[in-house]
Amino acid sequence: MRTWKERVVHMSLFELGGLLIVTPLASWLSGHGLLEIGGLAAVIATMAMLWNLVWNRIFDLWVPSRRRTLRQRFAQAMGFELGLLVTTLPLIAWWLEIGLLDAFVMDIGFMIFFLLYAMGFNTLFDHLMLRLLAARSSV
Repeated sequence: MRTWKERVVHMSLFELGGLLIVTPLASWLSGHGLLEIGGLAAVIATMAMLWNLVWNRIFDLWVPSRRRTLRQRFAQAMGFELGLLVTTLPLIAWWLEIGLLDAFVMDIGFMIFFLLYAMGFNTLFDHLMLRLLAARSSV
């Protein structure tokens, strides 16, 4: 079982990496300014961090193993993204002053990016943590 400290480190690294990649990309693709998208991304990242703590703790209880199948990783990432989609859709529409359909398309773009990013990031994070824990236990 992961500790809260590990989850906070995981969440912080995940969001920082995601923001650094997605902000300029979303600004370029949407035509909205970098500061406008950056502000929105920061708010969504904050919401995502809170949801990340809750969702991954729940998922850890359902699947209490660091060695997860691709199917389990997909379920973990999809559950997170769908929960976030429900809460961010109205925010995106309001923040960017766009319709719900346009906000939905943008949110789906974020979701697809972060779904793939989450699968890769989580796999790498767990692999590194297994190595760190193994090194600590051999000392």
